[in-house]
Amino acid sequence: MQRFAFIVESSNDAIVSKSLDGTITSWNKGAEHVFGYTAEEIIGKHITTLMTPDRYEEEQSILQRLRRGERLEPFETIRRRKDGSLIHVSVTISPIKNVEGRIIGASKIARDITKGKQAQETQALLIGEMRHRVNNPFAVTNALVGMIARSVKTPQEMAAAIQARLAALNRAHELTRPSLINTEAEPSQIMLSTLIRAILAPYSSENSGNPERINITGCDLLISERAITSVALILHELATNATKYGALSAATGVVHVDCALVKDELLVTWKEQGGPSINGDPDREGFGGKLARQIVVHQFGGKIFNEWNPAGLFVHLTLPLKHLQ
Repeated sequence: MQRFAFIVESSNDAIVSKSLDGTITSWNKGAEHVFGYTAEEIIGKHITTLMTPDRYEEEQSILQRLRRGERLEPFETIRRRKDGSLIHVSVTISPIKNVEGRIIGASKIARDITKGKQAQETQALLIGEMRHRVNNPFAVTNALVGMIARSVKTPQEMAAAIQARLAALNRAHELTRPSLINTEAEPSQIMLSTLIRAILAPYSSENSGNPERINITGCDLLISERAITSVALILHELATNATKYGALSAATGVVHVDCALVKDELLVTWKEQGGPSINGDPDREGFGGKLARQIVVHQFGGKIFNEWNPAGLFVHLTLPLKHLQ
């Protein structure tokens, strides 16, 4: 009995027992680590203490099936820690029987799989981004060729313009992935305005007849090496969408990028004008938009808001300086 008790108590998994009405009757050290409650705090409380209200029916179903003596297959679900945070857990439930063989409760083993779930979500995002990156160059190149064709007169001019644009596009792509060399070098910084010009260089054409196609104001702010890739990704997605659907898809289209410091935040406004007319908000958000939103909200702790004006799209970004510098 001591050996079995030691196995339970030393387990990293949460091992909990409960009565058939859902009252917690035992709680090991693993459960304290996983959920944050000590045994003294939680024993005697209902098992739904560890659940969000939308999961209460799940527990009622479990208790009913236990009373009927049904076998419960392991499953994955969401549980709530003492601090209110939510975690993903893998749960195995077994009936507890008395000496007469009557079911009097249940034992539950819960393993925290939050990190694995987050890794799966990150992997899905990366796979989606790879697919997006593979498809995007074809659409962008097609748009660039069409834009160049409207402004050149000879095949030689067109070839030179396309080569220059593709070289600039390649430089922009290089900025959207972290360097894998010189990892021990001192962290560097770059001016935000320089980064914006590098990303938008493929779309600002001297041959377009509109030399003021790209306007950047107030963006003379140094950003850290850690922030460069993420900021470049956001700008790249905005530029790509503008090239496929917005202002940069038209010869007369113009993009203004305005930056302003307000207390400890950087406000960036992306304004498109002169492109196709916009008829209300789009029906859905594409992958590029979702990627930009996820970077702004989850990585920078900022905000992003799209304003779909008939004359062109306005994108408002709010980025905390502490994550940029």
